[in-house]
Amino acid sequence: MCRNIKTLFNFEPPATEDEIHASAIQFVRKLSGFNKPSQANEAAFDRAVAEVSEVARKLLTSLHTHAPARDREVEADKAKERSRLRFG
Repeated sequence: MCRNIKTLFNFEPPATEDEIHASAIQFVRKLSGFNKPSQANEAAFDRAVAEVSEVARKLLTSLHTHAPARDREVEADKAKERSRLRFG
């Protein structure tokens, strides 16, 4: 499930709120074992996603690097090439 979590730091343009939220959902799904929580657990699940999103946003805004920002399209092309070489 977490194999698809992507690095969000040091990209131009920076990570969007949707990307941060999607990564938080994946993280909470992995921890909880729920793809979709039951009604009884939905509030706790949603609260956890919101809290993880907030912490991830704070982390991304507080990190610093001297490395040049990476280009999303170039990184996507590299990932496609790695996948092609791996799976044919």
